[in-house]
Amino acid sequence: MSARIRKGDRVVVISGDDKGKQGKVVRVIPERDMLVIEGVNLVKKHLSATPQRPGGILEVEAPMYACKVMPLDPETGKRTRVRSHSKDDGKKIRVAKSGAEIVGEG
Repeated sequence: MSARIRKGDRVVVISGDDKGKQGKVVRVIPERDMLVIEGVNLVKKHLSATPQRPGGILEVEAPMYACKVMPLDPETGKRTRVRSHSKDDGKKIRVAKSGAEIVGEG
């Protein structure tokens, strides 16, 4: 998987049931080309009770394919494509189509 999306990036869903929703990337699973996004692709998980915790039904974020999301431009707040750019010191950075640098946690 390319590093166009990293942990901590703000993304928007471009296809599927959650189309149009925005969120922050919580986890990246590069082996499966999937992402977990905060507040997006919620599924119900049934938990049985144990002595440590009560049982119940929880809503958790499920992974979704990275091809279904696009990063948000930090300047305009709209979805954008990402390109790579080299700085003067030789370090590569991710740049939005408008020219703004995309900074994530990871």
